[in-house]
Amino acid sequence: MPTSRVLWWGGIAAAATGAVLCVVGWYGVSGERFAERQVPYLASCTVPGAALIVAGSVLAAGAVLGAGAVLGAGVPLRRPPADGAGQEPGGAPDRPSSDAPPVRVPGGTLAHRPDCPLVAGRAEAVPAADAELDPCPVCEPGS
Repeated sequence: MPTSRVLWWGGIAAAATGAVLCVVGWYGVSGERFAERQVPYLASCTVPGAALIVAGSVLAAGAVLGAGAVLGAGVPLRRPPADGAGQEPGGAPDRPSSDAPPVRVPGGTLAHRPDCPLVAGRAEAVPAADAELDPCPVCEPGS
């Protein structure tokens, strides 16, 4: 069963359970005249019910959006090679190291190396030229 389907139905079940708890808590509170006798209904039904509604909504939204949208679809994830090649002695992957002139995306505020994973393969990347841009923290052009 796909993960998104489990998230969706889990979210629906949590939200429905939360709604039932809120109704039970409201019904219990409405039958009590004194505030000190209403508190147990709030603590045992209404507050947990509201928490379940929020949690269920988050789960259902996660299923609808999918994992790719949450992680930033369109930005390729860079994984180190399985054989360890291309890594620094400490085990961290090398930074992009192109010596070509920096590039930027139109409207962007960062200068990138052409092989930076944030702009690599993007057709709209243009030379940075003399634009005053901050260096990308991922590829650190100019260092």
